[in-house]
Amino acid sequence: MRGYFRPRAAAAAERAGIRTGLRWKLSAAIALVGALVAIALSLVVHNAARVSMLDNARDLADERVLVAQRNYELSGRLNFPNTRIDDPGLPEELRRKVEAGRRATYVADRPGGATEIWAAVPLKDGHVMSLHTGFTDRSSDILSDLDQALVIGSIAVVLGGSALGVLIGGHLSRRLRKAAAAAHRVAGGEPDVRVRDAIGGVVRDETDDLASAVDAMADALQQRLEAERRVTADIAHELRTPVTGLLTAAELLPPGRPTELVQDRAEALRTLVEDVLEVARLDGASERAELQDIVLGDFVTRRVAARDPRARVRVVHESEVTTDPRRLERVLSNLLANAARHGRPPVEVTVEGRVIRVRDHGPGFPEELLAEGPSRFRTGSRDRAGRGHGLGLTIAAGQARVLGARLTFRNVRPPGAAEEEPPEGAAAVLWLPEHAPTNTGSHPLPRLP
Repeated sequence: MRGYFRPRAAAAAERAGIRTGLRWKLSAAIALVGALVAIALSLVVHNAARVSMLDNARDLADERVLVAQRNYELSGRLNFPNTRIDDPGLPEELRRKVEAGRRATYVADRPGGATEIWAAVPLKDGHVMSLHTGFTDRSSDILSDLDQALVIGSIAVVLGGSALGVLIGGHLSRRLRKAAAAAHRVAGGEPDVRVRDAIGGVVRDETDDLASAVDAMADALQQRLEAERRVTADIAHELRTPVTGLLTAAELLPPGRPTELVQDRAEALRTLVEDVLEVARLDGASERAELQDIVLGDFVTRRVAARDPRARVRVVHESEVTTDPRRLERVLSNLLANAARHGRPPVEVTVEGRVIRVRDHGPGFPEELLAEGPSRFRTGSRDRAGRGHGLGLTIAAGQARVLGARLTFRNVRPPGAAEEEPPEGAAAVLWLPEHAPTNTGSHPLPRLP
């Protein structure tokens, strides 16, 4: 059985993906909404102010033309500024209203942005008196100042909204990051960690609901896994007695080929039961290392020679480590058995400081197992007819965790070779920690270079 801890596809997606923070997304959204609202309000205010000023200008022109009409009818002379009798430039629409006997005003927008105000009134002699003025400079200045104030206000709204978005998004992002970190700790095997307690805070929001849901899910999964572990352990424990009796009975059979076959299968069944029990104990996270100081290179050389004399051992750099020799020997034996079963000779074991590498020259680890990691009762054979039960590397990985070590797997390819090319072998690497596990089982994980 072959395995690997981190999916390559996930790592590639993480490298290729574009990561953006929640605070910046929220800030951009608030800034965009603020800009749209500011623009809409600015247009409404600008148009309302312009309409109001034009109405005032029309009322003023209407009053002035009435005064000019009275003066003209009393004195017979046209002495009021900007007034004319039967002005040929009078707009046609305004002329028709006045000829119908109505006093009216009119606003005309000329090319170039100039605005003209017209007021006209019918005279008793049938002529038309009109007053023609432009939009005053003071009104234009007021509109210009108003537009400037609206622009400044819109910019302030956008900047303020962005700052508010950063603050709100930052607070929410921090809570989510704390929740994610706590969830990763739970996934890493710390069942006592509570996501809801990790995020803290007094005011409850959707983040607290999410954290509570994650805690509930983690509790349910933990209970389920514990129930499965107990069932597996109980079944394996109950099988030990009949399997032992089967081995004893097989020894009483008369010598011969059938007897050898029965004894071989009974021994394989006992090995399977013992492996299942060991996996159940490792899953319970109750195993503790019994530490001793050993010289790693010498220890590995002797154990490999006893386990597989054909394997080559090379000590690049000797070191003294504090670890559990029995568990380390178990990890090493399983890696060697895996290489012998699924790989091809020569099997090479290299010791360099605190790092042990076991390499074979076979077809390499299956890609699905590299992606998903060691899995019990699954081998590299697609038709499930391969040799072994898939427990070897599962036990090796579990024992490595008890030692505070890290066990990784990879395929060996020539330098510069493409991923599609077949590998030249498989390598399992055991990274022993710099500091040994404590009595409580806690330990720092080693950093990969």
